[in-house]
Amino acid sequence: MRLLEEDFLYHQVADRLESMIENGVLKSGDKLLSVRTLCREQGVSHSTAFKAYAALESKGLVEARAKSGYYVRFLPKSAAPRFAADPEPNRQWSVEEMISEVYEKMSESGVMQFSLAAPDISLLPSAKLNKCLLEALRRSPSSCLLYADASGSENLRRQVARLSFKWGGKPGSDEVVITNGCMEALSICLQAVTRPGDTVAIESPTYFGIFNLLKSLHLHALEIPVDPETGIDLDYLKTAVQNGRIAACLFIPNFNNPVGSVMPDAAKKELVGLLADAGIPLVEDDIYGEMYFGKTRPRSCKSFDRQGMVLYCSSFSKALAPGYRVGWCLPGKFLSRVRQLKLTHSLSTATPTQEALSLFCETGRFDLHLRHLRKALHTQCLRYSQAIATFFPEGTRLSRPQGGYVLWIELPRKVNALDVYRRARRQQIAIAPGQLFSLSDQFAHCIRIGFGAPYTSAIEMGLKRLGNLVM
Repeated sequence: MRLLEEDFLYHQVADRLESMIENGVLKSGDKLLSVRTLCREQGVSHSTAFKAYAALESKGLVEARAKSGYYVRFLPKSAAPRFAADPEPNRQWSVEEMISEVYEKMSESGVMQFSLAAPDISLLPSAKLNKCLLEALRRSPSSCLLYADASGSENLRRQVARLSFKWGGKPGSDEVVITNGCMEALSICLQAVTRPGDTVAIESPTYFGIFNLLKSLHLHALEIPVDPETGIDLDYLKTAVQNGRIAACLFIPNFNNPVGSVMPDAAKKELVGLLADAGIPLVEDDIYGEMYFGKTRPRSCKSFDRQGMVLYCSSFSKALAPGYRVGWCLPGKFLSRVRQLKLTHSLSTATPTQEALSLFCETGRFDLHLRHLRKALHTQCLRYSQAIATFFPEGTRLSRPQGGYVLWIELPRKVNALDVYRRARRQQIAIAPGQLFSLSDQFAHCIRIGFGAPYTSAIEMGLKRLGNLVM
């Protein structure tokens, strides 16, 4: 009991100091209170004080200097990227061609993969998942050899319905459809609410896989500008809605990939109301929603949905098991159509992985894993940001995401991100050039860096080499 109390206290002390550093009350180079003084002023033990400073040191926020004490480390204050208001297409290469070049050898050994927006294997509970998989096979009368229901395993749908409490949802398990990853969820939801030739509003910049998805469904994209911190430009969207150009929207309101923006709750509520009044469905991609660095999970647009017009999509790929390819959707009033499309396209999702994930959630392991994962990602985000601010050229602008897996870097205008990608690739470093994230060329001087791998001396050297390649 005493240990639990100490853990709680050191988190409290560390959180308060971190807030003071982030708000500029404590600045780079400032000397922190000695351990003895911190103990006296905060009424905590030496052990608690040391743990608090160690937690801040692990995040790269403070540093210990021999015989001197603890100091606030250099912290990047790079300005946020700036986005144009109305992108116009103008490029020689198609997005599909660039995606093929960048991701053709995604799993090639010996390459430092800064191009991925996914967790490193060291952050995943592989041993516990393996145990759950074996236990699921043992419990199943058919050893999970038979098809699951087209809507998914009843056990897993029940767990997904329970998870929705975190983002403000309250669905029943019968409202959930399990899919083969989030991309299948997005695909069948789009098909449920559009017809070939329709226009779908998407963010700009946005995840490059969405362009391929729209093209495969013969849909047109209308790019809506995104603020690097607050997300979709609602005024721009309102004008587009009034012009009658939009059949559906596909947005990532929480930790947009690639810029990391989060729409405030009030803006989400306004967005849902705007689209509901216009009779426009919203396909919400919330795959990064659990990857928050703050104290509470951001709400979803779905939580404000009162008419069933929001089709919520997510998966376990970013949080737990990318290779299991298990996602889900809550299609609202379009449930019947989505079920039919799921049955037509893939019949069902693999039974063993569904039951293993259900068991993992049922035992409470998922919540514990998420707490550890979020802490690791927050630390990694800070360490990568510090390295980029140190090693990249003057004029570099850097996003400051509050969750997710990626940093968005705006380089000087003269830099071509695709050229940087190719130079880096020759040195066994993979990045995602900005050209992948829009149909226009407005992000040709930007790159996306994933911080899913723990920060090491090798990572630091890779970022230093990458900074030297930016010309």
